[in-house]
Amino acid sequence: MTNPTDRNAALAARDLKHIWHPCTQMHDHESIPLLPIVRGEGAWLVDAEGRRYLDGISSWWTNLFGHANPRIAAALAEQARTLEHVIFAGFTHPPAIELAEQLVRLAPPGLEKVFFADNGSAAIEVALKMSFHYWLNQGHGEKTRFIALTGSYHGETLGALSVSDVTLYRKTYAPLLLTPVLAPSPDAYEGEPGEAPAQVAARRLGELRALLERHAHETCAVIVEPLVQCAGGMRMYHPDYLAGLRQLCDAFGVHFIADEIAVGFGRTGTLFACEQAKVSPDFMCLSKGLTGGTLPLSAVLTTNAMYEAFYAEYSAGKAFLHSHSYTGNPLACRAALETLAIFRDEPVLERNRVLAAHLARRLEPLRAHPHVADVRQTGMIAAVELVADKATRRPFPAGERRGLRVYLHGLQHEALLRPLGNVVYFMPPYVVSEAEIDHLVEVATSGIERAVM
Repeated sequence: MTNPTDRNAALAARDLKHIWHPCTQMHDHESIPLLPIVRGEGAWLVDAEGRRYLDGISSWWTNLFGHANPRIAAALAEQARTLEHVIFAGFTHPPAIELAEQLVRLAPPGLEKVFFADNGSAAIEVALKMSFHYWLNQGHGEKTRFIALTGSYHGETLGALSVSDVTLYRKTYAPLLLTPVLAPSPDAYEGEPGEAPAQVAARRLGELRALLERHAHETCAVIVEPLVQCAGGMRMYHPDYLAGLRQLCDAFGVHFIADEIAVGFGRTGTLFACEQAKVSPDFMCLSKGLTGGTLPLSAVLTTNAMYEAFYAEYSAGKAFLHSHSYTGNPLACRAALETLAIFRDEPVLERNRVLAAHLARRLEPLRAHPHVADVRQTGMIAAVELVADKATRRPFPAGERRGLRVYLHGLQHEALLRPLGNVVYFMPPYVVSEAEIDHLVEVATSGIERAVM
């Protein structure tokens, strides 16, 4: 019989014998604990020895309504007794039909068609391929490139990495990747002294226009994460950039791809981030919160005009070429339907505004910290930028792994905080209480003190 106090170590040892974890230098686990989680309770995770951790990052930004949510669990159980999966080529099923109908009803105007996939990176692949293939079907095979923002991240399959600007990934996998045209990010943190976020957006739109003047003839689409560049360090920008981007895409004849995988479903204060600019993209990619954080599922919403460019006799050879075995999985679709039902039945966005305001108040004192260059927030996403020198915004050397110190401190004090480099961020489930937000901020603040020593 395993000693109860050794349960975490026993499970970790079994894991490390065979499992290779994502986004991890496995050697780190010689000194950094691997934590076996055996159950979830609302905003909390519980390990094998009963210790609890407040999930301040929604388990990679997926969880909306708490772990083991009873409504979603009940819907999944009912669906599992009815239909677990069916091929989605030549067949369909009620959960997928109803989910597509509801997504179209909720999405920005003009997005009338839904293509399902099974994760965020796959959704990006679909949008990139569909944009290119649209232009090919229209007789514009010369359009083969994409414009992305500096600091962008859209996933880790090869197409998604090709439109991401993450130095480590591009350096490693460069021979396998397409080369995007990079437009300067409208990131407000990078603004000039005294420059307001809207002014940064306007200046960056001018630079994007100049790029389109040179490259529109070979460009399929511009791809952006609306309002928040999440994995790039929670970089935030003004909605005016999205409005201007829509105008520029129309003027220069390129598509607008909105990657709402992380920012959709209420994270930024509205159901979809694009709503804050009152724009409709040509493609909107969704995943993560789509199922409330229970099962992998993604969707690409697009226009009737896009669909019609592929609609032809079989002999024309215009059909879109993309498939996944678990496309439109009934279990995942049913989880998504229950997630949308919670938005319908409960005042989720209204409650989020109250929680976001409380989070902002609690983070405000950190603005005066000598090693904090910026505290920024968009809805239920907040970030604290740690620097070596506040006056010059000189960053800590990446090799010092200051953010890792915050992470380890959090685990010792019942909080899951997983900084992005030296950016400590908060993206909790929507079921978090104000008292739990207080706990996250207090642990983060004490962790920051230890990290900058």
